[in-house]
Amino acid sequence: MTTHAATPYPIGTPGVPWGDAERAQWRSRQVQRRSYEDDVQRAIERLAARFDVEEYGRLDYPPDHYRLFAVRTRPWREDLPVALVTGGVHGYETSGVHGALQFLDRHAADYPARCNLIVAPCVSPWAYERIHRWNANAVDPNRSFREGGPAEESAALLRLVAPLRGRFLVHIDLHETTDTDETEFRPALAARDGKAFEPDLIPDGFYLVDDSENPQPAFQQAMIDAVAKVTHIAPADAKGQIIGSDVVAPGVIRYALRPLGLCASITGARYTTTTEVYPDSPRATPQQCNAAQVAAACAGLDFALAHRP
Repeated sequence: MTTHAATPYPIGTPGVPWGDAERAQWRSRQVQRRSYEDDVQRAIERLAARFDVEEYGRLDYPPDHYRLFAVRTRPWREDLPVALVTGGVHGYETSGVHGALQFLDRHAADYPARCNLIVAPCVSPWAYERIHRWNANAVDPNRSFREGGPAEESAALLRLVAPLRGRFLVHIDLHETTDTDETEFRPALAARDGKAFEPDLIPDGFYLVDDSENPQPAFQQAMIDAVAKVTHIAPADAKGQIIGSDVVAPGVIRYALRPLGLCASITGARYTTTTEVYPDSPRATPQQCNAAQVAAACAGLDFALAHRP
């Protein structure tokens, strides 16, 4: 577990929610630090010989414009269930994006005989480039997966899956929990909403977020078992919790996914999870973090397909 001292956030007035001026000030501080086109779009283009690639939306944050891509296995079969893997809902969570791309390159071709697979490797490209949690409007896409929500990243993904609702068997959403959650993102959230920032612990290791409205403990355990062969599983803190939620099994907590507007709720699938890797651990490398995401995706898919209703 890692703790960080609280420092005042440099934007806004304590206790007062941000307005347009504060959001504009925040946006002016965000600097492009890597390239979505180079890192993600070109990788997807290389996959086009083996998979079907579709553009499912566009984002316009002038002067920046982004194309959103989903990759589908072929052939698409109407008699098979559908599986979804998403990454980069929070753009700064690097292994979610690169883990999804690695999964596509090395393992997605193993599944067309058993399911129709869709992978959206980078849901939030503006945030990917700036290594940030929010989009350009200081909105968290992973609290916006609801009809009429404020994030176009979320709305575009909802439109992609809408025609297939009722056919999804499994959805695995790839995320990270980083030290910057405490040093930047949660302080920024508190400042944006006019609330006091309350420091918390960053768990050292991998964990999963199950759905409290549809718990699937055996499914979660299969992924924990697979990831434990790659990297370490986060322990509970002194309260028996991880990020303020009770640990219900080693490395597993639960959220009410749909009321919170979380990505893992969008398909209505029987089996859903959110992965959380800790890339800042001295015990994990970037390669291990990517491999942990891949191991979770493969184990989750294999379990779900072996236990279809």
